[in-house]
Amino acid sequence: MDNIYLLMLVALTILAIADIVVGVSNDAINFLNSAIGSKAISLRTIMIVASLGIFIGAVYSSGMMEVARKGIFVPAMFTFDEIMMIFMAVMITDILLLDFFNTLGLPTSTTVSIVFNLLGAAIVVSLIKISGTDGATIADLGNYINKEKALTIISGILLSVVIAFSVGAVVQWISRRIFSFHFEKKIKNFGAIFGGLALAAIMYFIFMKGLKGSPFYKDLKGYLDGNEYLVMGVSFVFFTLFSYAFQKITKKSILLVVIAVGTFGLALAFSGNDLVNFIGVPMAAFHSYEAWSVSGIPATEFTMEVLDKKMPAEPFLLFIAGGIMVATLWFSKKAKTVAETELSLSRQNDTHEKFQPNMLSRGIVKGSSWLSNSISGLLPKATQEKINASFTKPDTKLLTKDQSIDAPAFDMIRASVNLMVAGVLISIATSMKLPLSTTYVTFMVAMGTSLADRAWGRESAVYRVAGVLNVIGGWFFTAFGALVAAGTVVYLISWNKTVMIPILLLITVLLLVRNYLSHKKKSTTTVDPKTLKKSESSTVQGIITESADNISSVVSRTNKIYTDVLKGLAKEDVKALKKSKKGVDKLDQEVEDLRDNIFYLIKNLDETSVRGSSFYITILAYLTDMTQSLDFISKKSFKHINNNHKKLKFNQIKDLQEIDDSLEGLLLEIEEVFNSRKFERISYVLSRKEELITLISEKITTQIDRTRTEEESPKNTSLYFNILLETKDLVTSIMNLMDEYYTSYKKE
Repeated sequence: MDNIYLLMLVALTILAIADIVVGVSNDAINFLNSAIGSKAISLRTIMIVASLGIFIGAVYSSGMMEVARKGIFVPAMFTFDEIMMIFMAVMITDILLLDFFNTLGLPTSTTVSIVFNLLGAAIVVSLIKISGTDGATIADLGNYINKEKALTIISGILLSVVIAFSVGAVVQWISRRIFSFHFEKKIKNFGAIFGGLALAAIMYFIFMKGLKGSPFYKDLKGYLDGNEYLVMGVSFVFFTLFSYAFQKITKKSILLVVIAVGTFGLALAFSGNDLVNFIGVPMAAFHSYEAWSVSGIPATEFTMEVLDKKMPAEPFLLFIAGGIMVATLWFSKKAKTVAETELSLSRQNDTHEKFQPNMLSRGIVKGSSWLSNSISGLLPKATQEKINASFTKPDTKLLTKDQSIDAPAFDMIRASVNLMVAGVLISIATSMKLPLSTTYVTFMVAMGTSLADRAWGRESAVYRVAGVLNVIGGWFFTAFGALVAAGTVVYLISWNKTVMIPILLLITVLLLVRNYLSHKKKSTTTVDPKTLKKSESSTVQGIITESADNISSVVSRTNKIYTDVLKGLAKEDVKALKKSKKGVDKLDQEVEDLRDNIFYLIKNLDETSVRGSSFYITILAYLTDMTQSLDFISKKSFKHINNNHKKLKFNQIKDLQEIDDSLEGLLLEIEEVFNSRKFERISYVLSRKEELITLISEKITTQIDRTRTEEESPKNTSLYFNILLETKDLVTSIMNLMDEYYTSYKKE
């Protein structure tokens, strides 16, 4: 039985490594996104700077490991056996919860996760102890749990959201008013002062937050304590002179240095302060095992007062942890997925929005727009024009949503403000012992600066606000999910450790592997060659040529979907019909994306090639008609079979098959024409229109006769007529498309 605790300790060590990997994958956005988003520095340089910050922060960790030992519960109230069950439940649930958020691509707080995991597990074990103690009631729970810590974390969420967002917005608005989007010239004149202020703030943050508690900080503590204002003043003067010299000598912007140093500072603070979230529990378990193993007291009787004592961190373990964190930063694919979420929400240009609007986001946007208009109405027109001039963006080629992904998400001014404000707020919170989370601060500062920079315009605000609400909701879900999950897992372990722990560990491994494979498949999925492509040409001839591939793709997919729907009807195959319906939805969404691209196409067309936009719009209109006909046919067919209505009669299926054979021959001919670029053969395709329309009309007449004499099912009749009429519309749309393309081709 004693060996079970040694095995649990080994398992906790392995889980700690996994927890570092999933934790760093999520928290990487805190210190990488400002530098990555601005693209001011190469990605390799960013990674090297962040890696140095992480490693130094880990090795000189700030001694917050006591959070895992005594910050949430009272150790003396628990035995070694109970403590080990709590620690095992915490690590299992923490890994799965963080990996879940990584897979979704949502940033969350590793601090909230570990604290509420500890709280949930400790509460359940406490309730088990209370239920087994005579005279004890649930009111005694306060003797076991540190309630204040949980309330502190919850208040920290609210404080972080409000303060960071507001301060970030205000500082960014002032910065943009001073420098505008045309900041290159003003940076040369005023960059030294801005650089001095930013670097002084970031360096103060590095010392006060990143290295606080380390041996290095202790050597400087005597100089810093009580002299904060003097230190800041001297730092400002020094870094202002440094910024001036840097710009004069290198002829480069000081913002490059600000972004690099800011990234280093946030990485340092993250590693030094959040390392406890990953290895604090396993280290507490190790110290617990050491104390119990030499006591000679049974594990179920040995109480854990030893955890109340301050214990030194293990330098060797911190060194290893730092190495794992750096390796994760370089190789984690999920870290990139999480980073994409914040970048998409803060991108200056239009992009593919990751979140869908909801009622709350619409309400917030409408209310904010009304408030903004009301305030603007109070300002003189001259003042409004002066303010708007600062937010006028440079005249550059308009980027499509696809092109904007490869462009910088925002400029160096916003990146510098993100890093400076986040560092200052975290420093102030640390000195005042306010419960602000580094995750929440950095994320909400980025959102505040995006709002102030007018990145959330009328075109994107409702999507961006919905995204922020989703992320904030995820933070609260982290707390609730961790509390419930850890409590459930520790309850299962308490049944039978030797049976449940191996089962739970196996489930953990399986879930991690499944999520990894799922994410890998999603991130490495090759682009379907039949996916519709947006036109990027600026000439009529170019648009006509590029449209050929899209027409060929739509025709090919139309042929398959139509045939599959009729087969699904004949066999009453609900799954096949549902699959066809999804195929139509995907095709419709791709055509919708092409319609969204019309604005960019027209803007970027050559002045001599404006006729190309008219051709493109007309082609899209016919493609839309085709997808709408397919959508109607697939949905009606699926609904009919899904509701278990009568099967179509043999003669009806036979007639539909005849139409399908004729339509398939036509669509294959069209596909061949566009794939081979033999557009002169379109005239032959057009000549077959009447043949197919006549065939469909004959089938309609035949069904009318059937209905009068032998048809008994109103549902069958309705479905059959719907398919025939919509097929007729489908053929008409296809022929109109061919006629438009052929006409434009001959003109060229």
